[in-house]
Amino acid sequence: MRKLLNTLYITQEDYYLSRERDNIVIKQDGKIVNRFPYRIIENIICFSYLGTSPSLVQLCNENNISLSFLTPTGKFCGRFVGMTNGNVLLRREQYRIADDDIRSIEYAKRSLLAKISSSRKYVLRFKRDHSGKIDESLFNNVDKELLKSIELIKQVKDKDSLRGIEGNAANTYFRVFNDFVLVNKDVFQFNGRTKRPPLDCVNAMLSFGYSLLTNECQSALETVGLDSYVGFFHTDRPGRASMALDLVEEFRSYIVDRFVFSLINKKQVSNKHFDIKENGSVFLNDKGRSIFIKEWQNRKHTEVVHPFINEKVKLMLLPYVQAQLMAKAIRDDLPSYPPFMA
Repeated sequence: MRKLLNTLYITQEDYYLSRERDNIVIKQDGKIVNRFPYRIIENIICFSYLGTSPSLVQLCNENNISLSFLTPTGKFCGRFVGMTNGNVLLRREQYRIADDDIRSIEYAKRSLLAKISSSRKYVLRFKRDHSGKIDESLFNNVDKELLKSIELIKQVKDKDSLRGIEGNAANTYFRVFNDFVLVNKDVFQFNGRTKRPPLDCVNAMLSFGYSLLTNECQSALETVGLDSYVGFFHTDRPGRASMALDLVEEFRSYIVDRFVFSLINKKQVSNKHFDIKENGSVFLNDKGRSIFIKEWQNRKHTEVVHPFINEKVKLMLLPYVQAQLMAKAIRDDLPSYPPFMA
């Protein structure tokens, strides 16, 4: 397992990155704003259009620092990584599994069982912790339907049916999202999942969090030598990191959803942290992104006991642990892939 170093987030749209000897330098209007030794940086994520100098790209390449570019609203643009780790035999076996519906559906089912189980546990935990403040009958019904979805997934034989069950389970889970909001309900009204673009403040934060998580999962898969673009559940599409999206499913509820509603209920975000565009889309503004990322970084250091390896693991190392377990299962070093069951 690799050591968790720092991820450098560039959230100001007018920041430019360059290199000065062994330092990563951040500039604004040609003036140095900050600098960091490259040795303490593992990933750089830029929400900026100005980009970086060629010398910094070279520094990242030589020291295996990933460099990701997103728009200021969180849409993924591209990613630069150095030399690929792992070996061709692992990837060849990954491709063989992806082309075999019988083998690949077993991986997909395990990841989705973890996703729905995690969602269900969050529903039950929230109901327990906030009894009297929520519609408990709604929570009970959602719990029963999610449990039914779990049983259906165990029996399903084809991916189209699996996608249908997963979609229904997601819509069921979304029915309690308004009850997850305990304060400022007028600002954080959730009217269903909207992605491209997000149409309310809750969706804006969910989309932003999922983008960050997808980047972490993509980095984790590439670190162990897997191809992040060839998945077992999400279909192939140009530019789509399908395997990373497969891995994200295990962590949506456990990492992102709980985090977003925690920010809302602790009143760390409000309507002043969002911008509404002419087409009705809603995005975190500069201040909102700064708050989100600061708390996201703090959350990374939370330790949890991983249920399979039975060791304490920092939260944002979980994708790397799962990527390693995925690689072991593909190599047949494990009898089956153990998803993260929160």
